[in-house]
Parts: sequence; C-alpha cells; structure tokens
Amino acid sequence: QVQLVESGGGLVQAGESLRLSCAASGRTFSGYFMGWFRQAPGKEREFVAAINWSSGSTYYADSVKGRFIISRDNAKNTVYLQMNSLKPEDTAVYYCAAKTGGLRRDTWAYDYWGQGTQVTVSS
Repeated sequence: QVQLVESGGGLVQAGESLRLSCAASGRTFSGYFMGWFRQAPGKEREFVAAINWSSGSTYYADSVKGRFIISRDNAKNTVYLQMNSLKPEDTAVYYCAAKTGGLRRDTWAYDYWGQGTQVTVSS
C-alpha cells in the first residue's frame, strides 16, 4: 500500500522560505514521477513541480520557476519542495503525488496522493 505523508507547512510572511517534505512508503519508487500540486480556496488543483525519481530530472510550473526547488533523498524515500521568496499567491494546500510512466502535469494522471499540508503566506 503506497502512502505519501506531507509535512512542513505553516504560516510565513512574504519573502520567507519553507521546506515541505513528502515521506513515501509502500514500494520502491524507481521509475516513478513524484509531483507537488497545490490548491487554493475556490481554485482547481494545479501542478507545481515534479521529479523523476530515477534520474533526478526536475520540472516546474512557470509561476514557481526560479523560486521553488524539488529534490529527493533516495535513502530516506522522501521528496522535498524548497519554497523561497514566498508570495501571498502561493497560499494553498500543497499535495504530494506519485505516478508511473512519463511526466504529466495533470492531476488525473497521478495514482497516489497525500493528505496535503497548508501553506499560508501573509503580506
């Protein structure tokens, strides 16, 4: 049973940083893409970033490129999202997700989801 557990959310001021973690368990994730998505109140869930677990290749939404960094620690089976220069518009519930196969930015393509962690950025 695959389980994804996010942590690290919180309340910060604009310009500050946060690091989210996603602890993955239940199988080996070689060959998987691990993604971060977010959902703000009244909006659809949107793609933020993804990483190829095997190669380490990374992909970002234009809105976070240059500010967020996705990474993974194979030994800890954990994926991270380092969020720098946070803006109020980054406020959302952030979700970790996993899928097999190639990169997709669509929520429907992901097979496994965590429960989400709240990130609030005050101005």
